[in-house]
Amino acid sequence: MVNTKVDLCGIALDNPVIPASGTFGFGYEFAELYDINCLGTFSFKGTTREARFGNPTPRIAECTAGMINAVGLQNPGIERVISEELPKLKKVFHKPVMANVSGFSVEDYAYTCGLLDREEQVGWLEVNVSCPNVHGGGMSFGTEPRAAAEVTRAVKAVTHKPVIIKLSPNVTDIVSIARACEDAGADGISLINTLLGMRIDLKRGRPVIANTMGGFSGPAIFPVALRMVYQVSKAVSVPVIGMGGVSCAEDVIEMMMAGARAVEVGAANLVDPFAGKRIVESLPAAMEKLGIENINDIIGKAH
Repeated sequence: MVNTKVDLCGIALDNPVIPASGTFGFGYEFAELYDINCLGTFSFKGTTREARFGNPTPRIAECTAGMINAVGLQNPGIERVISEELPKLKKVFHKPVMANVSGFSVEDYAYTCGLLDREEQVGWLEVNVSCPNVHGGGMSFGTEPRAAAEVTRAVKAVTHKPVIIKLSPNVTDIVSIARACEDAGADGISLINTLLGMRIDLKRGRPVIANTMGGFSGPAIFPVALRMVYQVSKAVSVPVIGMGGVSCAEDVIEMMMAGARAVEVGAANLVDPFAGKRIVESLPAAMEKLGIENINDIIGKAH
């Protein structure tokens, strides 16, 4: 019998499979399809201080081996997430959940994280300094080490739970940013968020997405994500969560060999709502085929 259990910042997971924020709603939507307690955990929809309608439509564009989205952090705001979404989630999910937070100022991040830190079911705070789909927030904090460190310090000052900083691949030196976050107190690093991409409607000669550009995700970005997880996990001592184009159990294993302690599954959930369940169920057989008895033994094996 293989062992799929891992430890993420002091919290035990039955397996390392985590649906990524923005692809799994607040969980209860998927609980109508299957028992989501089979997952290690999941990162719920990106939450901001105030409610956001998101970007104008169209927001989605198809690509070869992937997709582009510019949803724009649509969410009901922190007050309603706490009063409405978390109580509904608690009825169907009986494990600690990962809270994903975005902001438009350092104060926004601190305020929202401070409130979520008090919620019993929240196990980790995944602080998104890497969203490419909004103007004046998100990625603007994650493309420069000092700005990312400033957000990290502000959040750590008002929280007690593990803080995981989610980084953008749209930078020249991902390692320097990850190190700055670790030095500022981050308990973990998650990467990568989406790459910046666009499509043009040939008939109109105009961008497909109303926002012009959006986040490119899907299997096509897996090699880029794997490379960055490898680089960052070698450079920091805190746990790394890998993501980007993961769609099967073998991708999870490859990410962990690159240095990830847990692995998020994003766009695959939008193509196949049972993707998380399928990957969890197929992971033991994939491990056995490769002669892996304990999944912890392969973390960073490629280093």
